[in-house]
Formats: sequence, structure tokens, C-alpha cells
Amino acid sequence: MSRHTASRRDVLAGLLASLPLAPLGHAAAPATDGARPPPATLRKAGNAPARVDADGFIRRWLVLDPIGVGGRLTAPEVEAAIERWQVPWDGDALPRDGQVVELGGQRLTWHALDTLLYNLNLYHFAWSRSKPTSNVLFWTCTAVEVPTEARDVRLSIGSNAASVWWLDGQRVIALYNDRQTVIDDGVSRRLTLRPGRHVIRAAIINGGGATDFCARFLDARDRPVTGLTVGVSS
Repeated sequence: MSRHTASRRDVLAGLLASLPLAPLGHAAAPATDGARPPPATLRKAGNAPARVDADGFIRRWLVLDPIGVGGRLTAPEVEAAIERWQVPWDGDALPRDGQVVELGGQRLTWHALDTLLYNLNLYHFAWSRSKPTSNVLFWTCTAVEVPTEARDVRLSIGSNAASVWWLDGQRVIALYNDRQTVIDDGVSRRLTLRPGRHVIRAAIINGGGATDFCARFLDARDRPVTGLTVGVSS
């Protein structure tokens, strides 16, 4: 399994941003209406097309409000939580920013986000929305446009903590148990990506503390795939 390294500054920033504390900068801008300030490492997704960064990391995602689960991270508990709280996907279409879904009597909202770092900090996301950060399941998805056919590539991810990943509806990666986000911690089998749109979906389950994830594609020589465009509209 490959272990690539993004820029040291980005990796250090990502680790610091994952600490289970109120996100940096919030103390300087207290809210006056009871709402919490926006997350320090995230922004609402822009309208202009986004590209993966120089290290191939995907920085634009749709994230659903967290769902409370048991927080156990073994394979049976993770699989049971995913089966119970499966989102009703509409083929390869993505949900809309602001779209509300109902699961188990809960009204949950999708959010289109750009992360300023190589990883997307789910702790910052949930904290800013006054949502629970422990014993929760996060659904996330995005779409990647591939300009030319790419053979023998692999989807490569890291997550804190357990996660299961799908590419174009096919399950390709599963990580279980309590773990830190490590770049390229889980990789898919080698794939051929045709030119056009490819949808990535994932479920990330956190037991407690920090929680985040990262994802990119690696080429046949295990180098980051760059030149991809990322979108979150159907």
C-alpha cells in the first residue's frame, strides 16, 4: 500500500485543524444570536469549476448533517449502521446544496463545501452547525470529471475513523476500527476511468474526538492524478 505525502505545510495544517477543539478563530468572533461561527477550514462551495489540488486531493464535497449512531467501529457495527441509515440515492445524481432528506424521523440537510486543506474536517463542520461530533455517521459525495481515459488508477483515501467508499455505485474501499486519517490509508483495486463524470460516495463513522477524511486518485505508478475537475451539481 502506497504512502504518499502532501506538502508538509498542508499535512501539518490538516492535523492541527483536526484537533477536537472549537475551530481556530472562533473565539475572536463570538456569535450574538446563539448560532456558532462558520467553520474555520471550510467554505460554501463556489460556482466556478474546481480542480483537484497539486497533490491530487479532492477539495469540494457535499456533506449531509451527521446522523447519531452507536459509535462502535468494528466491521459488523459499521455495516449495520450504513444499512440502517442508507441515504436514498437517485442513480448517479448528486443531491442539491440545501436539499433536505428525512431519515428515521430526522430532517437532515446537504451542504456543498470547499475545504481549504487537503482534508475535509467533519468536526469543524458539525461543531459549526451545533450538531453532535461523536457517535455519528456522515454521508458525503462528489463528482469528478475525467478528461481522458485513465487506466490502472486507484481511488485512495484516509479517514478518521471508519469509512466505506463507492465509485460509480460500486463499493471499492472499507476501513474499520478507530483510526487517524492517514494519506492513502485505503486504496481501491486498479480501475479504468472513462472520459466523463464519475461519482464518489462515502460514509464516515466517528466514535469520538476529531473526525475528517481525504481522497484522491493515484495513477498506474502511484503518483497523484491531477488535471481533474470536481463538481457538486447534478
